[in-house]
Amino acid sequence: MQTHDARHTAKSWTAPYLNLRTLLALGLVIHFGFGYLLTLSVDEAHYVMYAAIPAWSYFDHPPLVGWIQWPLVVLGAPDGIIRLIPQLLWLAACLLARKLAFNLYDRQAERVTQAGVGRETVGLWAVALVLLAPLMHVLAVGLLPDSVLMVLVLLLMQVTLSLTPTEHAANQCARPPARSAEWSKWLALGLLLGLAGLSKYTAVLPALAVIVTLLAGRGLRVLLTLGPWLAVLVALLLISPVLIWNAQNEWISFVYQLKHGSGGTWHARRLAAFAGIQLVAYGPLLVLGAYLATRQIIQNKQWQRAALLLFFFIPFLVTGLMSGGGGSLPHWTAPAWMAITPFAALALAQRWASGRKALILAFIRAQTVICLVAFVALFFVGVPGLSADHPLIRKNPLADLWGWDEAGLKARALARKHHLSSLSVRHWTLGSRLAWYARPLPVHVLDTRFDQFDLWFGQIPPGVDSLFVNWSQVKFDLPTKAGEFKECQLLDTFEAKRFGRQVSRFDYYHCRQWGPFPTAQ
Repeated sequence: MQTHDARHTAKSWTAPYLNLRTLLALGLVIHFGFGYLLTLSVDEAHYVMYAAIPAWSYFDHPPLVGWIQWPLVVLGAPDGIIRLIPQLLWLAACLLARKLAFNLYDRQAERVTQAGVGRETVGLWAVALVLLAPLMHVLAVGLLPDSVLMVLVLLLMQVTLSLTPTEHAANQCARPPARSAEWSKWLALGLLLGLAGLSKYTAVLPALAVIVTLLAGRGLRVLLTLGPWLAVLVALLLISPVLIWNAQNEWISFVYQLKHGSGGTWHARRLAAFAGIQLVAYGPLLVLGAYLATRQIIQNKQWQRAALLLFFFIPFLVTGLMSGGGGSLPHWTAPAWMAITPFAALALAQRWASGRKALILAFIRAQTVICLVAFVALFFVGVPGLSADHPLIRKNPLADLWGWDEAGLKARALARKHHLSSLSVRHWTLGSRLAWYARPLPVHVLDTRFDQFDLWFGQIPPGVDSLFVNWSQVKFDLPTKAGEFKECQLLDTFEAKRFGRQVSRFDYYHCRQWGPFPTAQ
């Protein structure tokens, strides 16, 4: 029979793991539920179409986000099953952030232990920071390139850290590990860089952080070894499909990204809005932890550790500058925030152990409320109890995640009934969901911009009829101007409802004889 002390020791030992399992299980249950409840978002549908129409690359993004969904799409998996992919990526990101927090802890264990901070506590803080960040839940339900890049950035940090000697060893001029023992690490670094390049073009930013960190830890002499060049070679081989595809398509992806990233005229107010959105999207607790960690590292002159912070600062500052021109979205910084999470976890654990808990508790409560309010709003698709004619309902951003599956099926049935061979919309954001839910019908976007829909379905042929779909939340004029359709006749409507309340309405028109004719070559 165990003694009281033995039972107490066992309970103390297992408690952190029980807490970890509770946090992770809570997140997974939430994500699984919403993964089945909500229809695909604009970007989700766009990227799952990558899997439905596989290619070496695509107009606006590299192919990895589509490739990893391809097996499930081929098997005809429902949306809820396909969404298991981002949920598993979220879980992997949590565990990797925890592991990296352990590594940071181990590298200064003596100092942190004296502050009364336990190793498992730091890991729990890392997971809790992810769980409390509202936007991280979006990436855990909807698969975006950033969902993949978050995991790859943490793995890149892990491998880069393993290739960098500790500051204590560097100060003693310790010899680097034997070359033979490093080959696997350099190979892993190349694989991760290549996969990052296949996930998003902005992967070049964490790649810069890798270079600076290795040079800070090992000096320029590292370039005289074969390891870095092996990593570069492997990375280039992995991204070669993107390069070949772009070479065959007039480098359209790179031209698009340069224009898309530069945005328009730069305004300081946009940068201020970016900062405010970031604060709400990722939470003041993570911002506080990032500040405390950065200040501590600079004060202690831990320059190798400061180099690792570049995995956050390079992409975050670049995205912030882009926001001034209107060329950024809140989720673009998610990999950067994930990169600084282990540092923030360590700093917050130390602050908590020192007894300064009031501000941390206030932020935890505030972020918990924000997440709960968001979950309730998602479940009810807006504010429960408001009538359909209320302004918040008429312009409800959450309506974007409801009813598209039924609307797509209805569009396909109407097209078949009236012998129409295609669907048409005014904007690609309306087309991606219809292309997925009404597949295999082609969807034509009736604008002058060349994009992925032109590569998939081509331009609408002159003289043909099409089923035009309008949506109440982003409604456009009927395409009956000069050079467009001759006429459009309303066929039917579909009202998307939640708990008996109308969320949005879809209008379906039979539009006849598309007007533009190709110009002579």
